[in-house]
Amino acid sequence: MKNLIKLFSVTVAAGFILASCEGPMGPAGKDGTNGTDANETCKQCHNGTVVESKAVEYSLSKHHTGEAEAEEAGNTGCAPCHSSEGFKFVCSNNIPSTFTLNSSTGKYGNDYATDASHAIGEFECNTCHSSLHTSYTETDFFPLTTTAAVPMTMWAGAKTINLTQDNGKSNLCIKCHQPRPFTKSNTDGNVIDYASLISNKTAIFYDSTTANMANNVLKVGYRTHTHYGTVGAICAGVGGIEFPGAASYTSSEHATVASCTDCHMADVSGKAGGHTFSAIGNFNGCNVTGCHANNPVTSSTPDKWTLPRNQIKTLLATLAGKLKQGGVEIMNKNGDATSNLWYGITTNNYDGYLNVFDPVNNPNGPTYNTSSFQNPTTTGWTSAQKATNAALPKLTLKNIQMGAIINFQLCLREYSLGIHNLNYSYALLQNTIDALTAAGF
Repeated sequence: MKNLIKLFSVTVAAGFILASCEGPMGPAGKDGTNGTDANETCKQCHNGTVVESKAVEYSLSKHHTGEAEAEEAGNTGCAPCHSSEGFKFVCSNNIPSTFTLNSSTGKYGNDYATDASHAIGEFECNTCHSSLHTSYTETDFFPLTTTAAVPMTMWAGAKTINLTQDNGKSNLCIKCHQPRPFTKSNTDGNVIDYASLISNKTAIFYDSTTANMANNVLKVGYRTHTHYGTVGAICAGVGGIEFPGAASYTSSEHATVASCTDCHMADVSGKAGGHTFSAIGNFNGCNVTGCHANNPVTSSTPDKWTLPRNQIKTLLATLAGKLKQGGVEIMNKNGDATSNLWYGITTNNYDGYLNVFDPVNNPNGPTYNTSSFQNPTTTGWTSAQKATNAALPKLTLKNIQMGAIINFQLCLREYSLGIHNLNYSYALLQNTIDALTAAGF
């Protein structure tokens, strides 16, 4: 019912827009005929094959049906990706992904944020199509809000994603669909030193048994993760923790030939394609001239789909099996198809979170959650929940393990099991597994 109401609202809104375009008839021309009726211009876009059809497709999109824009309204740090006005604000003001030291607090803050007045808004047509209703012709669909190279927030702008194919359209998507930074909680709140996870593998990253929590780089909890949009990093082949190894950190052809729109906005098939932005079960974008038309890809094609995905699935399971403490896996499993966005991607239904106690999200978590006493967001825990947590085994992580966790999350949460960029996904997972093996894990 909720989606039906939203679809009805979109349709009605489109009707209002069309009606509003029709102004008073123009003045008589010199030859005595009337001026041009604005309604004819509106019809170029507001018809059954353009705006109306896109609105129907968009009604199925998670950008439309999701509720994050309401949940994160007012949150200036989340709004750049979870609200329309926040996204347009960071694009139009070229907000950097850097971290800046606050001299008063001695702490670094993430510059990639909007202001309070722009931390709001559902995603609409003009979120991406910034020039709508300027000339009132089909040319208004372009330019897009941004196609510029994307400095990675995970790396505080030190690394950049730039997919130039198809006039850089993919950069519009990657502006949001990129991993988020891990920040130090032991000192100044700046981005952690990712390079040290490789160069100093055996150093302690986190030890919940220590009496002085300030010695930990980052206080680990259930939600210690890359966030969700890791696909941008994988597509571009940049941003992972690149442990040296036999596998080369190259990229598949998709990284330079295919764009996000090629596959995710292909001709509609079922609930996928077009402005649904989904590619699930839709291979129309693969089987086009110049790509796989001569050897069409299907859900059972061995060399292009089945085998590579099974290869990455096996590597994810192997890596998770090496991330253990006391025989307990560190990576969380979630068999609930509703709450686990990655349900069915792996045999064990990993979700990328850590297998750490959390009274709401992971009440059966087997390891101690430091954040119950240090993190203000968990001050609402009851005495019984704190007691349960305090009795659990303490977790210790070395740098190499933290790097492995990040790579696991990157490769799981890009969702395609390597199809976006098989070479890079394989190298990240295989070299991480080999590094852990060499370190005795």
